[in-house]
Amino acid sequence: MSSDGVNDPTGPFPPLGADGAAAAGVAVCPGSYDPVTLGHLDVIGRAARLFGQVVVAVATNASKSALLDAPTRVELARAAVADLPNVRVEVVPGLLVDFCRSVGATALVKGLRGGADYDAELPMALMNRHLTGVETVFLPADRSVAHIASSLVKDVARHGGRIDDLVPPGVTGAVLARLADLGHLGPVGSTDGDRRAPR
Repeated sequence: MSSDGVNDPTGPFPPLGADGAAAAGVAVCPGSYDPVTLGHLDVIGRAARLFGQVVVAVATNASKSALLDAPTRVELARAAVADLPNVRVEVVPGLLVDFCRSVGATALVKGLRGGADYDAELPMALMNRHLTGVETVFLPADRSVAHIASSLVKDVARHGGRIDDLVPPGVTGAVLARLADLGHLGPVGSTDGDRRAPR
């Protein structure tokens, strides 16, 4: 991990370029963010150095049942990227391709944890380019966060494990509160003391 925080998913991400300005263009970082994790922040922060604007697109996956509702996911993501001035968080109201057109996106940014992610993402990248002309940029996950996935975070929390070292501040409380509401919380839970849902 470098002292300037570039490889720190919770640290600052200074823009690239000799003049101190980020590259032009709008990138969309889509995902369900259920919940947002340090792995997500690694990709978002690096994208913020490559593009002038980054839109974190919180989408609903019809094939998955979300733990957190969309407003909560958006609120947690906004808090997590609050220190990145060229990043904003929006809900995807329909198709991702339509959302990309509406924000003037020039690229989609996806993080890859391994070969399985690439195999799953490549067909979608080709279809998105076919439909909109928007290219997909793949960023390999930093090794320090490559093991973190939202599904695993939820599983760990559900079985009483601690997750506060896998997610940004505030997320642990929201996840534990929702699991408790559903009666799915394990006997131990996180030790960070933050069990409050966001308001």
